[in-house]
Amino acid sequence: MKKSLEDHAARFDELADEYDESNADEYRACANLVIEHAAPAADEVVLDLGTGTGAIALALAPDATRVVGRDISDGMMERAAEKATEQGLENVAFDYGTFRDPAYDGPVDIVTSNFAMHHLSDTEKREAIAVIAELEPRKFVLGDVMFFGEPDPDEPFYSPAVDDPATVGLLADAFTDVGFSLTAVERVHDQVGVLVAERSPSDSATPTKPAQDE
Repeated sequence: MKKSLEDHAARFDELADEYDESNADEYRACANLVIEHAAPAADEVVLDLGTGTGAIALALAPDATRVVGRDISDGMMERAAEKATEQGLENVAFDYGTFRDPAYDGPVDIVTSNFAMHHLSDTEKREAIAVIAELEPRKFVLGDVMFFGEPDPDEPFYSPAVDDPATVGLLADAFTDVGFSLTAVERVHDQVGVLVAERSPSDSATPTKPAQDE
């Protein structure tokens, strides 16, 4: 992670009010694909990591029994909670949590995340995916900045000062190493995509997660 959690939280606190209007077309396309692939059943629980202002969580709430949003930015979650109230959604809850420590120990069927994991280093991404696997979801839908090929250094989609995207190959390996199978790969842009990783109930046992440092 190029900046501390506190630095990232403070930056997103400042962006919270205008965040929904400031996102690029690729972000919106990615979010739509995450929602489409998540497709929770009426009796399923969704954990949305890096929930931000709730774009994914609020879209999935009408179809799920419960949606739990986790983020490091109080400002973003306050905006998400306001939107949930405006929309009359009562089955959504937001609280502090990180990828490597979601602060959630309840049942979860589907994990989602959109445009958040790229702030972690490659090692931290592997640790995060291992931690999430231990929650035993049947599906993890990840939309993010990721490299399908060599990024053009003159036209990066990401900000090198705060972002640290991984290659699609590294992410795929991280999923398969903890028992997931990659069932879909959606390319939105050379540097943006959606990965869908799934496990059958018999695959619920996962390797011991790596040591965490947060």
